Amino acid sequence: MKVCDFSVLIEKDQDEYYIATIPSLRSCYPQARTLEELYPRIKEVIALCLEEEPAPAPMEFVALQRVGVAV
Repeated sequence: MKVCDFSVLIEKDQDEYYIATIPSLRSCYPQARTLEELYPRIKEVIALCLEEEPAPAPMEFVALQRVGVAV
């Protein structure tokens, strides 16, 4: 079995839920109340997303930047 690594961004919303984003997969946003609940869900959702579409070409994580924009 081949193992694929994915970069995952985890943020916390205004309702205190942790939301993970997997940039290389479309519509892949697991969420949970705690990080302990979130980590297994991330793997589960990635597996489900890969059932729908093939694994993308590997991407290398380069940086994370926070950018402020006046609205």
